[in-house]
Parts: sequence; C-alpha cells; structure tokens
Amino acid sequence: MPGKADLEDLYAATAQAAALLNITCSREKMWPALTAFQDVITDPIVFNTVTSRGRVGGLSFDFGTAPDAGDPYARALAHGLADETDHSIRSLFSDIQARFSLMAFGVDYEITRGFNKAYAFFPLSDLKSLAELADIPSMPHGLSEQIPTFIEFGLDDKVSAVAIDYTRRTWNVYFNGLSAEHVERKAVVAMLREFGLPEPSEHLLDFAQTSAGLYPTLGWDSSKIERISFSTRSTDPQALPARIEPKLGTFAANAPYAYEGDRILVYAAALSSSEEYYKLASYYRMNSAAHLRVRSVS
Repeated sequence: MPGKADLEDLYAATAQAAALLNITCSREKMWPALTAFQDVITDPIVFNTVTSRGRVGGLSFDFGTAPDAGDPYARALAHGLADETDHSIRSLFSDIQARFSLMAFGVDYEITRGFNKAYAFFPLSDLKSLAELADIPSMPHGLSEQIPTFIEFGLDDKVSAVAIDYTRRTWNVYFNGLSAEHVERKAVVAMLREFGLPEPSEHLLDFAQTSAGLYPTLGWDSSKIERISFSTRSTDPQALPARIEPKLGTFAANAPYAYEGDRILVYAAALSSSEEYYKLASYYRMNSAAHLRVRSVS
C-alpha cells in the first residue's frame, strides 16, 4: 500500500516523465487519482504516450491493481473520477470476474484528461478462448461476429486481456504469445485486408514482424475493427520505427525508472482507416509478474 511519501515519489516521477514531452503535470489533476487508488496501487507502473500525425498526444500514468480490489471503474465512480452510466460498458468487468480468475486489473489515467481506460488481465498460464469471452452476456456483439476471422489467423485461444476505453466507448481484446507465423508479412497483410484496413507501410510491416502481441480496437456497438496495434518489448531507446517524433526518442532514453538493469520499453504500431501511428510505454516500476506480463501485453 503506497504511503504519502510514496505518492509524492509517484507524482514526482510522473512530472519528470511529462517534462520530457513538454506536457504539464499538475497536482490538481494527478492527486485525486493517486489518493483514490492509494490503497490498491500495485506494480507495474508505466508511463505511456502516443504520437499521431507528428505530434505527441499526451501521457498516461498506468498502474496495476489486485483482483480483489474489484473493478477499477467502480472505484473511479466512487471517487468522482468518472460518471455513472447504465450502458453495458459498466458491467463487463464484473461479469468477467464472476466467471474467470484474473491476474490483475489495470488503470490508464491520462494526466491532463483523467480516468481513461481499464484492463482485466488473465493469468498467462490460463489464456482465454474467444468462445469463452463471447459467452459473457455483456460482451459486445462485435466479438462474436469477428470470431471466424480471428480463428482464420490462429488467434482463437490466445486472449490475455480485455480493455475498455470509457471515454471513447471502445474496447480491446489482446492476443499474445504469437509465433513468427502469426506476424509473417503475408499473414499481416491478409489480416489487415480482412479487417477492412488500408495497406500498411513497409515500416509498419517491418515492425509487425518483431511483435509478440496484437490488439484490435472495436466500437461498443459495432463489429468493425477500428484499428489494430502490434506491440513488441525492447530495452533499446533507438528501436523506434523511422520518421517518429523526436520527443519519443528522448523519452525512451530518459524516462525515469526504479528497478535494476535496463529500462523496459514496449513499442506499438497502430493502423486505422486514416493513419498509422506509434505508441511507447516505459516501465517505471516492475515486479516479477510484471516481467512476465510485459512480454505479452502493452
């Protein structure tokens, strides 16, 4: 359980990370989240940023919570960090936890906009099948409609997490433990075409072949794949694909971290109907479970 001094350390590290991207980190925005989750914050703690159309799009402070802490959205509601809704988005995580054991929950808190996204992580030894998830009453119907395509590309039983973006009313299903065959060039091109996404650049295809995980994004009330992201772990701050915003390189080389060894980074490349863009996560704190998880989810 983080104490007051520990929260001060977390705030200071977040402010340091934000300064690398010329983003303002205010106590007014951060402290409500830190105190709301103070007694349940667990490692890993991650700083996460996105570049889109040549610009850095913000910085998120991400952290884990233990399964017995319950749905992070409920805590966010209780502390005034989110608004109540009667939409089925409200019940998905509680329905998932009622059926399956979870390794952890996770929270994505955007430091200038607030509570943004939450994750439910399955144990790496017990990845879920698409059929198991589709059987959950509150699961968006788009999953069932896309199952044949996911199976066609060998992704049926490789689900390691589900995430909900409450702000945008979108959700993700994370596939991990991918082999070289899953991300082979022709397979990636065929998959993207099947999902109705545009032809990727050579840079994105090169990057995808290094990936061990991928995650599509769907709208809550649609089966359309809005975008797909490929992710890979690295300790190399120079591993960013070409033509990326220089601030990301600076961030990758200098983001604060509090564990031994090299800084752990996770890069992701995303393709939507309108653009390609890149994401970068830098792990600030780790634990043994996080070292395993970072191989599979970002």
